[in-house]
Amino acid sequence: MPEPTPTPGTVERLIGELNRLPGIGPKSAQRLAYHLLRASADDVRCLAEALTALKERTRLCSICCNVTDSDPCNICRSEQRNKEQICIVEQPQDILAIEHTGAYHGRYHVLHGAISPTEGVGPDNVRISHLMRRLDSDHASEVILATNTNFEGETTAMYLTRLIAPLNIMVTRLARGLPFGTELEYADDVTLTRALEGRQSF
Repeated sequence: MPEPTPTPGTVERLIGELNRLPGIGPKSAQRLAYHLLRASADDVRCLAEALTALKERTRLCSICCNVTDSDPCNICRSEQRNKEQICIVEQPQDILAIEHTGAYHGRYHVLHGAISPTEGVGPDNVRISHLMRRLDSDHASEVILATNTNFEGETTAMYLTRLIAPLNIMVTRLARGLPFGTELEYADDVTLTRALEGRQSF
């Protein structure tokens, strides 16, 4: 007969669900679960409502594929943004990193991934076809490749360059202020700003 667990089943379930989140190990999941247990009912309810709203109200922008709760998103709707520049990133959180620098004033396109043959991720598995349709109708003069500086990011950047080059659109790449292997969302503001300002033809 198995030994009885000292943790109530409801708490054990929450620990298990929290443990599935990226960057949350078993100990962190346990601390979070017991923190929520001690929190007021109102605080827990607010968290639950925020999680529910996240799934029910967010969608992808029909123009740039960024996560938004209004379509088109705030950036695509803005008249202050340079419509001739499109910065291509892998994930929505990469936009947050670039916007935090205040050095870029164009628009974006989110691929939601990168080409990775070893993991079975091809061009059809990321939002490249959506980008190409957009470039056909937009009046972009420059596409900035801001994919991550790792093997997958470089593979994606080279593939995109081959597709975009015949459209007579200038293709640039973030400067090598970003060390190889760095993920964009973890780069500091100064490094990202220098990379944006020093971008080169690709």
